[in-house]
Formats: sequence, structure tokens, C-alpha cells
Amino acid sequence: MTTETEALDAYSRVVTAVAERLGPSVANLRVGRRGSGSGVSITPDGFMLTNAHVISGGRRVRASFTSGVDLAAEVVGVDPLSDLALLRTAAGAAPAAELGDAAALRVGQLVVAIGNPHGFTGSVSAGVVSALGRSLPASDGGTTRLIDDVIQTDAALNPGNSGGALADSRGCVVGINTAVAGVGLGLAIPINSTTRRIVAALMRDGRVRRAWIGIAGGARPVPPRTAAALGRDRAVEVVEVVGGSPAADAGLRAEDLIVAVDGLPVRGVDDLQRLMGEERIGVPVRLELYRGGELREASVRPVELTH
Repeated sequence: MTTETEALDAYSRVVTAVAERLGPSVANLRVGRRGSGSGVSITPDGFMLTNAHVISGGRRVRASFTSGVDLAAEVVGVDPLSDLALLRTAAGAAPAAELGDAAALRVGQLVVAIGNPHGFTGSVSAGVVSALGRSLPASDGGTTRLIDDVIQTDAALNPGNSGGALADSRGCVVGINTAVAGVGLGLAIPINSTTRRIVAALMRDGRVRRAWIGIAGGARPVPPRTAAALGRDRAVEVVEVVGGSPAADAGLRAEDLIVAVDGLPVRGVDDLQRLMGEERIGVPVRLELYRGGELREASVRPVELTH
């Protein structure tokens, strides 16, 4: 009994410490006359991270913190395809949260969610990492993209938690809560190297640039002999080639299997999307294809994705 009590006390101490450390950095966001969401202060000079769907085209945003500070927040940039948005308030309005690395998370690890469900400022819930590596579709106009490595947690999330912080036991932000998928099932955008690049692009340009080759595709098994030669069993099958696109100009066809981009393996659509960063816009890219029973190469020059 004593051991169980000690364990519960230790759990409570961790959750309490995280709430005390991180709570002052999480804001209740009010967007125009619509409902509220949450945001996390990430720099001393006022930058805040939230979900793109929380902002959803709104330009008038107010942020209120548990300290009682309430002020306007400027929309710096929005990236619907990662469901992330960057705001800016006055410098020193709130302490900056420390960003962690979701790549270090393990299933079963304790996590704490802080946000403003139903407008109740500074609400805290705790749970564990239920699963890692989930994918979440995000759309912008006619473009749909999978958000990779989404964190699944059983920490209670409710409307208004979106844009709030998911923290590890040290109080470092490892995710931005983004969706309530069902009872006991919450999802969060991971804080990792990809997220940091997106945040940097939003700070610098107010948008995220991505390369586009003009195909629709899906993950497919690679024929056994080719799989043995490549050392992997999946690739991206080209389902459709957009007319007049870089892929069409390069001679790609439906049913081609893309197995590598510039020598880097492609096992699924998420791999292909990850490799289509802004550094490949306008630059010739070498695709390795499996077509008609043999491996081929094609050179394609991606253009910037527009919505």
C-alpha cells in the first residue's frame, strides 16, 4: 500500500510541476467572434505556436494568459498542410515554453496536456503516449497532405484544447494538440526537426514553400525480385499524372513505382512528401522507377506547390 501511495504521489508531483512550469506559457485564444482555442508562447519576444485550424482565416486574435494578461496577437503565418500557425504578441507577455523532441518519446511515457477546453483557461490533463507514428490528413484548398509522426495520447482533450501544449515529464513541449479523435483518443502534431523547419519558415517568410511534381499516388508492395534487390518491400505507385506537370514532362506514367528520390528510399507517400522540401524547387531531381519489370531513372524538375 505504501509503495502504491508513493507511486501516486510521484505521479502527482510530476503533473503538478509540469502544470506550474508550463501553464503560464499557454494562452486562451479568441478568434474574432468565433470559438476559442489555445496557443503556446515559444520565444521571449512573443512568438506563439497554435493550430492552423484554430485561426482558420481569422485575422483578429486575442490571447489571454493565466497571469491575467490579455492582448492582441498578430497572425504571422499559417500552414494548413501541417496544421500549424504562428502568432506574435508583445515581448514578455508570457514566459517562453521550452521545446522538446518528440522523436525521443516512447509508448507508455507520461504526457501532460495543457489548454483551454470549452474556454476554461489553464486546464490540465495527464495520460500516456498511446501510440507513435500515426498520420493525420491535412488539406489546403484542393491539396491534401499527410502530417507524419503524429502522437496519439489518452490524455483528455476537448474542444478548445487545439493549439495547446502536450508536454513530457520535464515540462518540455513535445506536441501541439490538434484533434479529438474519440473518447480517450487525442492526437498532437509532434515537435521535431520537421516542425522546427516549418516554424522557422513561418517566422522568416510567413509561409512554407514545398516542391511539387504533379502526381497522385499511394503506397504499394514492390515485386519480390525487386524488393530483394532494393532491400525494401514498398514504394509509391503513381496513380495519376497531372497534365502539364513536371512529372508529365519527365514521362512518368500511371502504374510506375517510385522507389527512390536522389538515392533516398521512398516507401510511402509520406516519404515522398518529406523529400519535396523547398530546397528541391526548380532543381533537377533523380527518380528511380520500377516499370515493366525493370528499374529506370527519370529526371524531374519540381515547381513550387500553389493552392
